[in-house]
Amino acid sequence: MTRMTRDFGDTMQKDAVPAVSADVIFASLRFPNYKIGVNNQIMETKDDPKVLSMKEVVARETAQLLEQQKRLSVRDLASKFEKGLAAAAKLSEEARLREAASLEKHVLLKKLRDALQSLKGRVAGRNKDDVAEAIAMVEALAVQLTQREGELIQEKAEVKKLTNFLKQASEDAKKLVNEERAFARFEIENARAAVQRVEEALQEHERMSRASGKQDLEQLMKEVQEARRIKMLHQPSKVMDMEHELRALRAQLAEKSRLYLRLQKELARTKKGEENVPHLYELEGTETLGSYLQIQPCSDNALELSKCSIQWYRVSTEGAKKELISGATKSVYAPEPFDVGRILQVDIISEGQQITLSTTGPIDPAAGLGTYVEALVRKHDSEFNVVVTQTGSDLPTESIHVLHVGKMRMKLSKGKTTIAKEYYSSSMQLCGVRGGGNAAAQAVFWLPKQGLSFVLAFESERERNAAIMLARRFAFDCNIILAGPDHKAPLET
Repeated sequence: MTRMTRDFGDTMQKDAVPAVSADVIFASLRFPNYKIGVNNQIMETKDDPKVLSMKEVVARETAQLLEQQKRLSVRDLASKFEKGLAAAAKLSEEARLREAASLEKHVLLKKLRDALQSLKGRVAGRNKDDVAEAIAMVEALAVQLTQREGELIQEKAEVKKLTNFLKQASEDAKKLVNEERAFARFEIENARAAVQRVEEALQEHERMSRASGKQDLEQLMKEVQEARRIKMLHQPSKVMDMEHELRALRAQLAEKSRLYLRLQKELARTKKGEENVPHLYELEGTETLGSYLQIQPCSDNALELSKCSIQWYRVSTEGAKKELISGATKSVYAPEPFDVGRILQVDIISEGQQITLSTTGPIDPAAGLGTYVEALVRKHDSEFNVVVTQTGSDLPTESIHVLHVGKMRMKLSKGKTTIAKEYYSSSMQLCGVRGGGNAAAQAVFWLPKQGLSFVLAFESERERNAAIMLARRFAFDCNIILAGPDHKAPLET
């Protein structure tokens, strides 16, 4: 019986397993973890199934790049392709390292199988079976390593294709970046040239403006000097003389007009055969809108007008329609816009005798008043300075107010205080003052609502008639006929 000592076992192990040569390089510091699965197949355990391989990471990045290619700028696209190219290079380097490690594993497995073969011939019994099982496991590892090498070769080919694709894409991106950069530089140069042209044009315009301004200033100075020279040539006394002459001519023209009207009236009476009838009263004044008519006694036998009963009428040019003017019972009457184109007639009753006077013709419109009113119609609100001469409330009179004539309403105010404001309605009344002396041609009667009335004096006859025509125009647009008391104006007015 052979006795085996401990030293002999150690010596046999040293002789059976030769030392690994120093030129073998291991890919890692530990041997891969294997386990025997079904049918004695050797399986390699995975450390972390959630960790993606470099190939999957590159594929996912490539897919994201292709999806975001339309939304990324050229520079970002180039940066992404460069990152993909770097990842592909890293993957290629990893594949090369894996290939070297696979070669090292083949060398290691070959040496391990040779050592086990030599050990198998030296041992017997159960140890020999263990060595045979180890040899079978090593051969299975070699087969699996060969399969893994095939997968690595295929993966390497795919990585190479992906690297070539990324290189081409990177080159295309760089080319596109260069084209866009060149186009941007071209646009910038064009913009700079345009800005320079604009600056030159502005400078030229500024120089021309300065030159033209100097010329205008010189021309203005020449005109001022010429005006001064003309002013020195003409003495102020001559200008005053011309003004006095104009006033005298106006007075003569007015006198001629009155004489013409008197002659017309006498001619009309002569035609009617009334030359033998004594005339007690007559109408004086210009028969034009903006003036006033006044009854004047023309005989010593005439009764005082204060003791007579007076009533004014509107008569159509055909004489077929005679309309009473309510409230016109004074010796003075100022025509208003309703009277234009009509004949005015007044009845004087004294001591039971009725005397009728009338204008020689229809009342003429004021020159330029229609154009002025049309200009005011275009405004939303027109203002007139007025003086309240009479009021139906406790408001102070003889104070300056502002009358607003709008498209929907009329308002009387003093500063920021509103005295009266009413929308156009059937209860509102507006007409010229029917009486009141010489100022009647500048005054109106306004009743905004029942229980509240005003007599307003305007700055001129033109302002008074324009306010009446404008208010009636706006009221007519609201289907309201704006007239005086107890009067219905025709629609065509």
